[in-house]
Formats: sequence, structure tokens, C-alpha cells
Amino acid sequence: MTNLENAQRVALITGGARRVGAAIVRRLHAEGFRVAIHYRASFADADALARELNAIRADSAAIFAADLLEFDRLASLVESVVARFGRLDGLINNASTFYGGTLESVDDTSWRELIGSNLQAPVYLSKAAAPHLKLARGCIVNITDIHTERPMPDYVLYNVAKSGLRGLTLALARDLAPQVRVNAVAPGPIEWPDQAQIDMTEQARILAQVPLGGEGGTEQIAAAVKYLVCDATYVTGHTINVDGGRSIAL
Repeated sequence: MTNLENAQRVALITGGARRVGAAIVRRLHAEGFRVAIHYRASFADADALARELNAIRADSAAIFAADLLEFDRLASLVESVVARFGRLDGLINNASTFYGGTLESVDDTSWRELIGSNLQAPVYLSKAAAPHLKLARGCIVNITDIHTERPMPDYVLYNVAKSGLRGLTLALARDLAPQVRVNAVAPGPIEWPDQAQIDMTEQARILAQVPLGGEGGTEQIAAAVKYLVCDATYVTGHTINVDGGRSIAL
């Protein structure tokens, strides 16, 4: 699909202000999309990104604040995007909370944060977006994790949440067809978390397991999302692993 054909299309990217989310925003914008940049606390980053993109193409980007753990307000987020742009063609469930924890450490807070942001919010956002996506014959792309297939030790709830998101991808691909395509992208070692959760020794060990070597970079995820949104018109229910081959080397 050409940029001209994309000119009226709209994508909502959760967690779109920084890191992987910002790379996805920029890539879809470069393809001609108007972009709805969701953020929770990163107003400055979201605002700067929208200004950058609007300088390239006027009225092509807008920012939307929401706490994805306030589940009863997620329908309002989607409706705000549709009110602003007039339609919705793509939902990219990118926002995520990431930290470790054993079974013994599971509590109501970790359940709400990890299951809530990584699984429950995408469920409610997809529910709210589905009628608009059906009208547009649009798509959903979920950002999962290669560890849905081989769980990381001591990341119990994170593993569960991302595995659930993969299951949601499959379920919605069946239920929303033929009007809406639903796929996922599973990152491997793309970019280390902001927090010092993985020390240098562990980073080196992980990268040694990557057949293609090194970190992939956020643009690799953005390219995969672009393919699923713009080009993969006969693909649904699939996950693309973007991991330099690590998932086959574990």
C-alpha cells in the first residue's frame, strides 16, 4: 500500500512516546499514517515527538494521555482518538510493564501491574477499537515476547501476561475475521530496559546466544509492525519473532 493510499489512515500506538513505541510511531508516520501517540507519564517525550511529526506533515500526530490500568477509561481513549481523527485503522498494543518475580513474590500489586498492562489493557482496548477497525478493515498488532515460548526463570507474572497476549492474538484473529487482521511481533534482545535490571554480565550471556549477534535495535520492531499493518493483507493469527535467531538457539 502506498503512502498516498495510507494518507487518511490512523493508528493508535500505546506507549508511543519512547523507545520501541516511538520507533513504531515514526515508521507508520513515514508510511503516511496519522498517528495517535498514547502516553501515561512521558508527556514531554510524547509532545516533542508529535511536534516533530507535525512539522513534517501538518495535523498528522496527536497525543493522548491515559493510565492503562484504569480499565474503565480505555474505551474513552479509543473514542478520543476517533473523535480527533475521524476513524481508526490500526491498534498497536505496545505499552508494557516489565520486571521479575518468583511465584512466592506474587501479590495483588504485581498481578495488577503486570497482567493489567500487558494483557488486560490490550483486551479492553481491542474491545473498544473493534467496531472502528471493522469499518476500516483494519488490524491489531500486539507486541509480545519471544519468552512466551520459553519462559524466563523468575519472571512468573510477566511470562504469564505475555503468553496471554499471544493467546489473545490467536483468539481475536479468529473472532474478528474477516474484517480485522490480528498479529503479533515478539522482540528478542532489541534494546535493554531503562532500569538496571540486567547487568553487563547477563547482557553478554544473552547476546552470546544470538546467532546474528548483537542487539537488533528498535527499528527492527518498527519494520515488522509496518509489514503487518501495511503489507500483510493475507496474514492473520501469526507472530513474527524479531530476535536475531535467539528463540531457536535457547
